[in-house]
Amino acid sequence: MDPEQTRPLPQPSAEYFSWDYRLQLIGLGFGFYTAVFLLSHLLSVISSCTYNSLQAKEKVFWDLAATRAVFGIQSSVAGLRALTEESALSTDRARGQEDWSWFHVLTATGFFVFENIALHTSNVMFRSFDLPLATHHFFALSGFAGAVVWDSQGHFLGMVTLLLEISTPFTCISWMLLKAGWAHT
Repeated sequence: MDPEQTRPLPQPSAEYFSWDYRLQLIGLGFGFYTAVFLLSHLLSVISSCTYNSLQAKEKVFWDLAATRAVFGIQSSVAGLRALTEESALSTDRARGQEDWSWFHVLTATGFFVFENIALHTSNVMFRSFDLPLATHHFFALSGFAGAVVWDSQGHFLGMVTLLLEISTPFTCISWMLLKAGWAHT
């Protein structure tokens, strides 16, 4: 037998199996993306005439677009790493896990908690409901929360699924440029 095939997979650090640590990283993801949202608002109020002329609902969407763009960059890095790097994830796609994949699973879970809270708060404040978006957010949170709870499952599928967010920074920035009157840039 080939020694490469009999070698055990590297295991993630034991701290990733501590619920306290997991909740801290989920909270870190939530806090980071909340901070991006608030920073987008503050910078836009200070520097954008376009932003100041938007209605409240569009201002929230603008800030969410900036936040989603940042998450799209994180997701692209994680997904491309899973596809291109020789790691436990690519060696065993069903059970492979690494420290970096745990970090992305946990912070992405925090992002999806943020997104669900932002979506439903916005729905209540503006008396609207977007069923397709709510469904998307529900399944995204369910999938990543499931990866946190059932921790013996591999992370390959979750990391590659994050690649679906690869176009998000471009669509969000495109919408912001459209609102700013720079549609042809």
